[in-house]
Amino acid sequence: MDHLPETNYLDPEILQRIGDLELIAREAVEGLRVGSHRSPLRGFSTEFAHHRQYVPGDAIRNIDWRVFGRTERYYTKLYEAETNFDCHLLIDASASMNYASGKVSKLEYAKFLSAALAYIVLKQRDSVGLSVFDSEVRGYLPPRSTMGILLQIDRMLRETKSVPRTTLAKQLHDIALMMKRRSFVVVISDFFADVEDVLSGLDHLRFDGHNVVVLQTLDPYELTFPFNGTWRFEGLELEEPVTTQPDRIREDYLASLQRHREALRAGCVAAHIDYALVDTSRPLDGFLSEFFHERETTLGGGSAEPRQ
Repeated sequence: MDHLPETNYLDPEILQRIGDLELIAREAVEGLRVGSHRSPLRGFSTEFAHHRQYVPGDAIRNIDWRVFGRTERYYTKLYEAETNFDCHLLIDASASMNYASGKVSKLEYAKFLSAALAYIVLKQRDSVGLSVFDSEVRGYLPPRSTMGILLQIDRMLRETKSVPRTTLAKQLHDIALMMKRRSFVVVISDFFADVEDVLSGLDHLRFDGHNVVVLQTLDPYELTFPFNGTWRFEGLELEEPVTTQPDRIREDYLASLQRHREALRAGCVAAHIDYALVDTSRPLDGFLSEFFHERETTLGGGSAEPRQ
């Protein structure tokens, strides 16, 4: 699938004014079809639909030895009866997700993104569910395959009130215990937590046989720290406020953020978890186009082989 131009219609601030999640999701997904003869939805589920990394308890007879010969990794074949899948969207609603340098917070962008992904799953006639968490699991919608789930997702997100702190790793463990069927799990968060703790929660999901995608959602000001003069920075999760001149700490801040991102990304790669950075200033269709393009490329143009 080729990269598509980013449209003004799907600019985050315009989406905020529209407000209708189902309309936003439909426009985002249908826009991905333009200029492509293949369905853009294939890049989301192909890996799950045909191969899955071997986990203890899988039948050895289902191991694909041809793939093992090329990758030296064990993957099991999934047959047609197993290809309908559940997708769980895990949304971090902690206080840090309320940050916005412009008009759209990270949490609002996560809402747009989750609606679009839910719509994609539903168009594939698969099931999608939602979990919202901060210091605890605030809401859980079991996977369903009807469009009405979009309204339920919207309602749950609108009713969610964030709290100062989140224990992300604990919530990942708790949500993993709620999911009874092997699923495709998408975690949308800024992941402002201890990386080792986060990875332990993600590892729990992988150990249970789920395919996991991490979407680290950050504001452009968090990525560039473009502040000048003297600023008072208020902590979003009970940290003490800091008054400083940003140019004195910019280099250290950016280096620290880069180390955090790289540690998270490297941990995901080691655990066979897909990682992508989400910049909330980007139009939604631009991110989705790039995300699916990279997944389809990694999967060999939508082939049934697992990513290596």
